[in-house]
Amino acid sequence: MSAQQPPKLAGIESTSTLPQHTVPSAAAAPHRQPAPSPRHPAVDDPALARPVERLAAVQDRLAGWISDLTTLHDLTERLVRTDTLEDAVHEALRAGAALVGARRGLIALEPADGLGPDTTVGLGLGAADLGHIETVPRDSASYARLLGGLPGTGAGGAGNAQSSEDAQNAKGSEDAEDTDGTEGAGTGGPWGLREITHPHIARDEDLDPRHREVAARLGYAASHAVQLTARSTGRVGAAVWLYDEPARPTERQRHLLGLYVRHAAEHIARQVDLARARSAVDTVREGLLPSRLPRVPGVRLAVRHRTGPRGGGDWYDALPLPEGALGLCVGGVTGSGPDALAAMGRLRASMRAYAVMEGEDPVAVLSDLELLLRLTEPARSATALFGYAERSPSAAGGPEAGTRVVLAGAGHCPPLIVGPERTEVVETALSAPLGMLACWEAPSVEVDLAPGETLLLYSDGLLHRTGEPLERAFARLRAAAVAAAPAVRADPDALLDHLLRSVLPGERGGADGGGGDGDTRDTRDAGAAEDAGAAEDVVLLAARF
Repeated sequence: MSAQQPPKLAGIESTSTLPQHTVPSAAAAPHRQPAPSPRHPAVDDPALARPVERLAAVQDRLAGWISDLTTLHDLTERLVRTDTLEDAVHEALRAGAALVGARRGLIALEPADGLGPDTTVGLGLGAADLGHIETVPRDSASYARLLGGLPGTGAGGAGNAQSSEDAQNAKGSEDAEDTDGTEGAGTGGPWGLREITHPHIARDEDLDPRHREVAARLGYAASHAVQLTARSTGRVGAAVWLYDEPARPTERQRHLLGLYVRHAAEHIARQVDLARARSAVDTVREGLLPSRLPRVPGVRLAVRHRTGPRGGGDWYDALPLPEGALGLCVGGVTGSGPDALAAMGRLRASMRAYAVMEGEDPVAVLSDLELLLRLTEPARSATALFGYAERSPSAAGGPEAGTRVVLAGAGHCPPLIVGPERTEVVETALSAPLGMLACWEAPSVEVDLAPGETLLLYSDGLLHRTGEPLERAFARLRAAAVAAAPAVRADPDALLDHLLRSVLPGERGGADGGGGDGDTRDTRDAGAAEDAGAAEDVVLLAARF
């Protein structure tokens, strides 16, 4: 037999011979160990184990960074969704407590420009607890030191932020100073964050005795405070988180807190500016509306006013007129914001003047108001309902004398009569709003009110805030008036609260104070609204004769 010939590859004759056996037999090598596969190196080799360990450490570090970024993203997203100063402060407190591992804390707002608002908000602390903390001397309380400026840093304004290098140096000195974990206060942190840490308050002899006493009474053993500083406004306030046991935040926690506080301080600063603007608008609105309802013999007046978040231009008025008469008015101008408030103030002042001159003719009052609006505010329209109330001439002087009311409306919702025996709608003449026609004039209507009956005037914002069609919202209002108990019908304050709770379940009813003949105005900010209807003002004016 001839020997096996090597195969030819691509026409080239191979010079090497093929092996006789592709797998060695067990008898030929009974004790030979298989060579390690090049694809699976032996991990017990130190030269190979070190790169694997380094790779695992890098992967762990990357996973940690991704986790930290995800946490910061979630917390900052929750923060930017807050639309009021109070919500922003509470959210910053909760997020900071989660980042540093604390359970309680507080934020003291004290803007560097001195314009306020100056307030303290607590997390897990009641009003009494905050009062105790405020008794700690300012040179010992960590948040107070940050508000007043640390030694050698000035007044604690925008110029107090340290550079990253200074912060690292301060951190290093702090760690060197506080090796036993019983005392210490650092004045620098990551990202130039000013911070003070008291890891063991009870053992820190440098603290004021009152500081240690308050900490023991409230049950916290350590604290970590940071300054809230925005680029545009400087110092906004200071935050401090309290630990139940001796502790201090780790370097990672401090780093994450520094990143979060930078964004939180900017957001809180913006909310401070918005709160100041809302306060200024509210002050202007308060000056444009009646400071008190008048005291008129034989009449009990009550009003409820809910302000929309953008500041609508609705107004109300109750004006004593000559010969014992009373003028009642509810109206509103289109638009919102400061421009609408200014237009509302001008129209209300003009309406009062026209009512004094010719209040017994409500049509003339609204006609003059329409002419003024068309000449001075050509791009704006308004709705109004004016009523002139006087004792009925036929029963003048009698103990059970009724009241005659003459009403004229311009695109406004019809009023209601609510009494012991009836609940009726006063059908005013259908008319366009003021400023919509070249010349406005509509007939007035006259109604007679029996003793004990209440005339209810309201703005269309009450119906729009329900989010339902006007017909359905008006039916709900009338049904709520019909369902009022006799005792509620006899009290205008209770009647208005009942109507608000029934028509707008989300609104808080109840007067803040004041008697039946005085001002029971209740103005509250409705908060951010999702639609135009919820952003409108709500006015209810009740007169019980």
